[in-house]
Amino acid sequence: MGRGLARRARPRALTIEIRRFNDLAGLSRFAAEMIHQEATAAAALDKKFSMALSGGRTPRTLYNLLAEEPFGPSLPWGSVHLFWSDERCLPPDSPDSNVGLAREVLISGINIPAENVHQPRLSDHDCAVAAAEYEAELARFFRPEPGAWPVFDLILLGLGMDGHTASLFPGDAALNDNERWVTRVDGKTASPPMPRLTLTLPVINSARTVVFLVSGDEKLGVVEAILGRAEAATRYPAAMVRPTGRLVWLLNAG
Repeated sequence: MGRGLARRARPRALTIEIRRFNDLAGLSRFAAEMIHQEATAAAALDKKFSMALSGGRTPRTLYNLLAEEPFGPSLPWGSVHLFWSDERCLPPDSPDSNVGLAREVLISGINIPAENVHQPRLSDHDCAVAAAEYEAELARFFRPEPGAWPVFDLILLGLGMDGHTASLFPGDAALNDNERWVTRVDGKTASPPMPRLTLTLPVINSARTVVFLVSGDEKLGVVEAILGRAEAATRYPAAMVRPTGRLVWLLNAG
């Protein structure tokens, strides 16, 4: 799938919404309310709502909320389509699988059509092939104009201590990938260290809404550097997330 680099937007002033919470429960409830509002609004217009899920420990509370009262029964799951921002190259039954986490905590508890769950297929072949196949899956769903990027309604992202987000790590060649939608990374500096696939920055930055979920005192220094220093964009991949739509940071220290 060719990409017309001439379509890349010029740098623009970015408005960032920052919300701070006393605990992870409050952060997660706010995120659940945001998702509920946006998904319900899309369904009212008879539109699909596409959301890319994040991995790691932080979103577990959010996924629990989305599967339970009052959110789970009232969300229009028939029009919601779930994707993943990144995945480790593991089968979904692995305890380190992002797909496995979401299936256990969220998907198993909601009434979502099986065809609305768009998970990467990693069990049968290597990660590079899986990345190419996942890009093809995105193409089938989004069907953008030639040279354009897919546009997610909402992408959830986490933040690592090294400033990585999704599976975009400092210094990795994937940060400069302006052609692919999904790419393989070797993940040698990741925890656990293993190959992964990830949405690329142009795809993330084309989203209508990007939400960072960040919990823990130990990450506050990285957050402050990203939000307060222009030079952070050259150091931290998360600082390179500058969507054309809405950018929201949900923070919990503790």
